Amino acid sequence: MSAEERIERARLLYERAVFGGDAGALAIAERELNAVEADLALARGRVIHARFLEEGNEDPHELELFQRSTELYQMLGNVRGEGESVPALERSHELATQVGDKLTMSYAVRHLGIAEHTAGRLSAAREWLEESVRLRREIGFLPGVAANLVRLAYIAAGEGRRDEALRLIEEASSIAEASGAQGVMRQVEEARTQL
Repeated sequence: MSAEERIERARLLYERAVFGGDAGALAIAERELNAVEADLALARGRVIHARFLEEGNEDPHELELFQRSTELYQMLGNVRGEGESVPALERSHELATQVGDKLTMSYAVRHLGIAEHTAGRLSAAREWLEESVRLRREIGFLPGVAANLVRLAYIAAGEGRRDEALRLIEEASSIAEASGAQGVMRQVEEARTQL
């Protein structure tokens, strides 16, 4: 389905919700718009990356766009789209490594880990996320450490290491609480109920 068709479908679903009282239509409309946004973010990221290859000027929005497209594709369960974002994340990691940008490196490897986790490759996912935790600890980005620990807890549970998963959740909780990361605290609470 084209972006234009998805946007038109979202408009019709909006009307169905507003005028027809179908509140369920809004969730479908949002999925349609998320699909458009994911495709657009991926396309913009590719254009910026091509400009970098041509001119040599790095744009910090490139990684943000690939991260956003990856997140949206994951929410949508679109493995193909997510797979298209992965090479760009790998390239972002390479570039960030060249200039010693540990924060960008931590985001790139986090999203590579999430992509591996989504694909069911738990060992590779764990390695990427542990690297992101290491980088984030080095630079003192504690809310990011806590978020990664939550993801690592899911991986540990998936590998049958329940005690390790619970330990990771408790560590994530302590760090998130100490750093005022309320969004991560919600992730911690959700993980506690699921693990």
